[in-house]
Amino acid sequence: MTFDTIALQKYWSVFKISFQQEFAYRVSFVMWRIRNVLQIFLVFFLWSTLYVNPDQELFGYSKERMLTYVFGLLIVKAFVLSSRTVDVAGEISRGDLSNYLVKPINYFHYWLTRDLSSKALNLSFAAVEVVVLYILLKPPFFIQTDIVFLFAFAVSVCLAIYLYFLITFIISSIPFWIPEAAWGAHFLFTVVMMEFLTGALFPLDILPESFLKILNLTPFPYLVFYPLKIYLGEAETGMIFYGVFISLIWVIILRFVLAKVWSKGMKAYQAYGR
Repeated sequence: MTFDTIALQKYWSVFKISFQQEFAYRVSFVMWRIRNVLQIFLVFFLWSTLYVNPDQELFGYSKERMLTYVFGLLIVKAFVLSSRTVDVAGEISRGDLSNYLVKPINYFHYWLTRDLSSKALNLSFAAVEVVVLYILLKPPFFIQTDIVFLFAFAVSVCLAIYLYFLITFIISSIPFWIPEAAWGAHFLFTVVMMEFLTGALFPLDILPESFLKILNLTPFPYLVFYPLKIYLGEAETGMIFYGVFISLIWVIILRFVLAKVWSKGMKAYQAYGR
């Protein structure tokens, strides 16, 4: 077998083992899924109440497209905002990182594989949840059939997955210098800031235009908001290319930052607890 084949089999094994391990923490996983569903319920009834007239438009969204955005959050968040890299911080602070430094495996590829495994499981549950909620709530729903928009949506989601991976890995590197700040940093960035800045609570274009222009220069809107705008067919060709361009720029920047952070972090690493 070639080296590439061996490497592929190795990471495929990591993927399968990680998928099985997700079921070892059933309570945590179930609570995560319940949290997402309850959030969708709250946002759904909020917007349903605001749309008194079915033909009414709010912030440029018809009721059909707004509720599609709300339901789309379940799928896109399952793809993008579900991540196992939050555990990297714990491995650094406990000194468990040392176990991987002596193994013939790329630590970043290992966690990217685990991330994809977690997303696959979350996506399967999210798909079932969307079907169940659709049957229960019977909302007006927009189905995108244009192959161009569907392809652009898929590309934007792939970029969002990698962007979020890089962001969370950088945040997880904080324990190299402040071991006790692992959970606090993730809660602040991935729970508080990410929910608001990515459009995971509401469409970002209901915010003041001046604020949105600044936000568009950051990687955050391209994690959730822009993929859903593309799916809804509300992104013009120029907007799609702009979003892809900015996402790629941030991928390059964050890869560079991550490399620098880990280079300095490994020099500061003390393997506490080992």
